[in-house]
Amino acid sequence: MDLPEDFIRRTRELLGNEYEAFQAALNAAPINSLRLNTAKISNLLSDRVLWCESGYYLSERLTYTFDPLFHAGAYYVQEASSMFLEQVIKQYVHEPVRFLDLCAAPGGKSTHAISVLPEGSLIVSNEITDSRINILTENIIKWGAGNGNIAITHNDASGFTPLQRYFDIILTDVPCSGEGMFRKDPNAIKEWSVTNVAQCNERQRSILNRIWETLRPGGILIYSTCTYNTDENEQIIAYLQKSFDAELLPITVNNHWNIKKGLSGNLEVNRFMPHQTQGEGFFMAALRKPETSYTDRQDLICKLLKKTTRKEKKGNRRLSIPKEVKNWITNSEAFNFILNDDKIVALPKQYTDDITILSALLDVKYAGICIASLKGKDWVPEHACAMSTSYNRSAFPETEISQPQAIAYLRRESLQLSPDTPKGFVLLTYKKVPLGWVKNLGTRANNLYPQEWRIRTGYTPEITKTLSDLCNDHKSQ
Repeated sequence: MDLPEDFIRRTRELLGNEYEAFQAALNAAPINSLRLNTAKISNLLSDRVLWCESGYYLSERLTYTFDPLFHAGAYYVQEASSMFLEQVIKQYVHEPVRFLDLCAAPGGKSTHAISVLPEGSLIVSNEITDSRINILTENIIKWGAGNGNIAITHNDASGFTPLQRYFDIILTDVPCSGEGMFRKDPNAIKEWSVTNVAQCNERQRSILNRIWETLRPGGILIYSTCTYNTDENEQIIAYLQKSFDAELLPITVNNHWNIKKGLSGNLEVNRFMPHQTQGEGFFMAALRKPETSYTDRQDLICKLLKKTTRKEKKGNRRLSIPKEVKNWITNSEAFNFILNDDKIVALPKQYTDDITILSALLDVKYAGICIASLKGKDWVPEHACAMSTSYNRSAFPETEISQPQAIAYLRRESLQLSPDTPKGFVLLTYKKVPLGWVKNLGTRANNLYPQEWRIRTGYTPEITKTLSDLCNDHKSQ
């Protein structure tokens, strides 16, 4: 690997006699890993990521594009080191919280938070970049969006300013120089420079300055990067300690995980180095905001509600919401059902006021569970309804399809189902996991897979090894 000379020099100074082993690791093949969605699929793999109960290493890279389980949200392809978020949450979060993932795309840490935060938590998943907000939304919808306690927003950090003292936990996986991605992404090497490192440091401080006041007293800020240098890591932690009197929280780890502590300042931080841990370069630390007098949470919500107004969008028709549509999700009594632009959305009653506030103050792209849309006189089930782990599996008939049929469906091609398939809306499943809707007309089935999510390539490789194949390999051993 042809590394920039300045990077080599700086990293040698940090690592000393470890540098040669570090450089050898950078020249090794990247490690493949994924995190299972245990709400959708059982654990059938063996090589677990030690710090994540649902994370697994793969013996080989799968053909994800042609694996229906990938599109069904049964797993998320995620770098193993970044799964360490689970340890912070499990050690410090023991009751429902309002959680903000500030720099969330493409969605790895948000989907992980959905899975491991205490039940009843609200997850706000934010992305500022226009080109990345759609993939974030897609990945969260496919994951299942938990029990609907989700809002996806498209804002700069300063957009959250009105929500002072609102969030219990804020994750800031900040934009960085990306040194930890060097062996996976050659472009990261091309874009690296000492100047870029300095610019990242300034940008990180700016983001943290703007978001800090939205964290409640006693709340926790989780800071992470995928880079090695101390400018963007230990220096930023020291800055938070000095500027905001933040308390650096120790995270208990097992010694055999080989997670390195700080490279400067004797700080209780966590570094994943490729010559020591089985993963890419990663840094994470958790800090607690000082406890001060704190407005009661319900009082805060009431005050925010008074500042916002519920404006009905022009053109919305006043339609009643059919009872049968409400029954498309389980535990429907826990939701408020609203009509928004001829779509029925289920909002958890626990957080309807919160989502109302967020929608008034922020650019909310998606919230709750989108259940159905009105087409003519018919209510058509939305793809998000099928993907949701709150979907009522008895609401519609289901039919299991093969991998070739699933790929045709994901390409949004027409399908021919078996003659005994009931007419009307049918949920297609693959390996018993919901894949999406068709409307079966008898002679043919209308494909209702989202047009913007379809597999666009017409090429199908001869060998398309999927997660199911790996699971079968494991069972046969």
